[in-house]
Amino acid sequence: MNFSAWAIGKPTPSLLLFGLLTVAGLLGFRSLPVQDFPDMELPTVTVTAVLPGATPSTLETEVTRKIEDAVATVADIRHIASTVNDGSSVTTVEFVLRKNVQEAVNDVRNAVDGIRSELPAEMPAPIVSRVTVAGGAIVTFAVESDSLDEADLSWLVDHEIGNALLSVEGVGQVVRLGGITREIRVELDQTKLLALNVTAGEISSAIRRVQQESPGGRADIGGLEQSVRTVGTVRDAVAVASLHVPLDGGRRVRLDAVATVRDTAAERRHIALLDGKPAITFQVLRARGASEVAVVERARDKVAEIARAFPMVKLREVGNTIGPIVKSYDSAMQALYEGAGLAVVVVWLFLRDRRATLISAVALPLSVIPTFAAMSLLGFQLNTITLLALTLVVGVLVDDAIVEVENIERHLMGGKSPRDAALEGANEIGLAVIATSLTLVAVFVPTAAMSGIVGLFFRQFGWTAAIAVLFSLLVARLLTPMMAAYLLKPKPQTETQAGRIMTGYLKVVRTCLAHPAKTLGAASVLLVASALVGTLLSVTFMGAEDEDRIEIAVELPPASSLDDTLEVAERARRIAAAIPEVRSVCTSVGAGAAGDFGSAGSAGEVRKATLTLQLAPAAERERSQQQIEARLRGPLDAIPGARIVVGGDGMGEKVSVVLAGDDMSSLLAAARRVMSELRALPDLGNIVSRAGLQRPEVVVRPDFVKAAELGVTAAAIGDAVRVATTGDYEQDLPRLNLPARQIAIRTLLAPDQRGKLATIENLRVPGKSGAVSLGRIAEVALEGGPSQIDRFDRRRHVTIDIETQGRPTGDVLAEVDRLNSLQHLPAEVRRLKSGEAENLGELFGSFGLAMLVGVFCVYAVLVLLFHDFLQPITILAALPLSLGGAFCALALSGLGLSMAALIGMVMLMGIVTKNSILLVEYAIMARRDLGPSRAEAITDACRKRARPIVMTTVAMIAGMAPMAVWDSSGFRAPMALAVIGGLITSTGLSLLIVPVLFEVVDDFKIRIARRLKSAAAPVSAA
Repeated sequence: MNFSAWAIGKPTPSLLLFGLLTVAGLLGFRSLPVQDFPDMELPTVTVTAVLPGATPSTLETEVTRKIEDAVATVADIRHIASTVNDGSSVTTVEFVLRKNVQEAVNDVRNAVDGIRSELPAEMPAPIVSRVTVAGGAIVTFAVESDSLDEADLSWLVDHEIGNALLSVEGVGQVVRLGGITREIRVELDQTKLLALNVTAGEISSAIRRVQQESPGGRADIGGLEQSVRTVGTVRDAVAVASLHVPLDGGRRVRLDAVATVRDTAAERRHIALLDGKPAITFQVLRARGASEVAVVERARDKVAEIARAFPMVKLREVGNTIGPIVKSYDSAMQALYEGAGLAVVVVWLFLRDRRATLISAVALPLSVIPTFAAMSLLGFQLNTITLLALTLVVGVLVDDAIVEVENIERHLMGGKSPRDAALEGANEIGLAVIATSLTLVAVFVPTAAMSGIVGLFFRQFGWTAAIAVLFSLLVARLLTPMMAAYLLKPKPQTETQAGRIMTGYLKVVRTCLAHPAKTLGAASVLLVASALVGTLLSVTFMGAEDEDRIEIAVELPPASSLDDTLEVAERARRIAAAIPEVRSVCTSVGAGAAGDFGSAGSAGEVRKATLTLQLAPAAERERSQQQIEARLRGPLDAIPGARIVVGGDGMGEKVSVVLAGDDMSSLLAAARRVMSELRALPDLGNIVSRAGLQRPEVVVRPDFVKAAELGVTAAAIGDAVRVATTGDYEQDLPRLNLPARQIAIRTLLAPDQRGKLATIENLRVPGKSGAVSLGRIAEVALEGGPSQIDRFDRRRHVTIDIETQGRPTGDVLAEVDRLNSLQHLPAEVRRLKSGEAENLGELFGSFGLAMLVGVFCVYAVLVLLFHDFLQPITILAALPLSLGGAFCALALSGLGLSMAALIGMVMLMGIVTKNSILLVEYAIMARRDLGPSRAEAITDACRKRARPIVMTTVAMIAGMAPMAVWDSSGFRAPMALAVIGGLITSTGLSLLIVPVLFEVVDDFKIRIARRLKSAAAPVSAA
């Protein structure tokens, strides 16, 4: 069916169709969330086990290994990684991408439940969960109050503000930083406990039995049914102090006789500061699939509402991450508008007809706007990747309309009416238009099906670009001919004379046709030169971007106190605050459980701190983020006794070397050799590893003979030491019930007694004949142990992080790979491929496969359209002609091969193929329908199709020029430059090389046909 003729004869359905598509697209645009990059739904499950007070070595043996062995039996696992710290073990199970996330969670939960009886009985059940938030905090607020103290303000953030924000659409988590947690502390006097021969554990258990509410069954009084409840609770610290605690042997003791009871705060394990002043802040994290910009706006509205509800509290925003996202969105939309405008200007400059220009220009909005509706239905977002796809294809979208209009204009110049010109011109060019669009789709769709992390980036790009191209094809086949038939005016018949440029071009074409061997030889030399230029390019996964924030990680030696960390963090803050571009500094010292900072049972490390520097917007500062980071490193490195890392969390900012092995001594020795050689390499930033970090431990080793004689178990010793030094497990603590909350009652020794080794030795431990001194049955000594244990695929591993300082990650990895220590690792140590190295390998592997599949799909489409197996090779031969221009453009601009540049090359494949199709299709048609000689057909194709090829090429270059010239994000520019460079060389070369290849392939077909005919002749004669 000739759709163009149908649309010209019946314009109403086409107008109605595009009217509906435009409305749907505008509605879809309004509903699309705005994000930085696509949400990557990774099938990753975490298993978190918490046992406060347990050392990393203990947790590794008793918990982590058992969990790893259990989950290793689950199908489709890619990697298992564990991090073991004081009191906490986190095991991350990464599945292959095809695994359903919910199925992965269920499989891991079932595996962990199956070994629950093998885990420590006192440990709460491990938490199995999927990651529900996307990335880190997107906005941070500070809380102040003149009337509320720190404990009440912290509780207000945790419960009132946190719960209110969690009700906001798109908010995944609210995390408090700073503040304290209110707690009733029962600080025991060791001397009095010894006098009464009572243990700390007995006192804690007795308080728990006394201070509780218990259900009491059911009663029937007066013919009515009542529930029975035993209320054995008190309301304040004074009442807790006056409690009489029953002891063994019928004794009892009033609590304040052996302890000091205080209504105070839990031991401080975390401090937050804002520009050096103590503060309470809270961060809002986004749920997956939600718009980052929209969530921040909703959070701001909700915070304003909370401020009105609690007038005694002052809330102010101190930082957010959406500035670069909004800037990237605005610049992408601006590039889209500018590219579309420039493409239309180019059309007008070539056609010099307002009506023809209008018809071509209409194709842009009518191709882009309906694409938004499809994106909304597919669950896509307006992110860097999808906007990139639209800005890249903006020049392509007008191509089909340009080709149609130009061909119709040529028929008009022959004296035909607009209707006849539209009918004949659209019919003549129809196959070429369909072929060019379908080849583009055949290029984009394989990229949407790429595997791995790279595939998650390419998926939305491929489908967005393919859908936009299909809509442009629909416009070209329905709307463009119809508008041309009714809007263009008749023109007097004129004989078009070839200008000087066209005459010169055709002369060169005839020369090339006359010397095919020389022409193809020159093309081969250019291909070799292109390959050589490509080998000189640096390689990186994704270039570092200039953002408005910098993170500084501070780490002190194991056993450092919170005050020590605070002092070093403040020194680092003062250095950072002296930088003119730094607007504010948020400091987080220590760590704890999310939403429960300061809890004594939290598994935080007080020796670590994080400084978040909020920079001025990029337009208001002279130095980039990377330059500021380089300026900070020198002064920060001069701070003694601390390991300080500046930045390194963004794309392209660091690479990692991961070594694994079961023999810890060999592993540590190998890591030290690698780090020594790395530090000798030039132009690298900090080189950081936690290998071999030891921290002091108080180790209690029971004498099993003596312990057995006195009836003391190892479990009883552990309970006695734990309760005396940190209190009971969080879930076992008694609670003080208040009208709106519960406050934990923690029983432990007084602070001045917990700091002595002799106190631990004198602790009383329950035995069969009463409590005995710990020193009688065990040896107490100071020893060392690992501060953190990292495991990968059920082996211990050491990660060495290397800051690239803006250098391409591929170059850094190449230098690292050549290190002698990595070339000759011990047999029991192996290097794991992870991080940037794994991403780079996956990037080029997936890209290469997608290119091969794309070329095959293009070939298949061309065979089906042209019904020929050999001439499509002529069209595909233009693909390598584009590489030289792309490589040269990247090299001249100082850029390398990255994911962005490779996306541009994928785009280039389709564009270059389009130009060749226009030439070859007309040459085939001319020989078939008009009957000229082959040379005349080729020359006529060059004369009639060179102009639309040049028009579409210039329009595409104009469409991408804003990205190449004015893009400040650093992500879109490599892509645009690769396409522009490739277009320039491929267009010039394909206009000369493709005609020669067409002739060579046609000669080859003729020779094959003759041989087949001569081979068949004897058979026929026989």
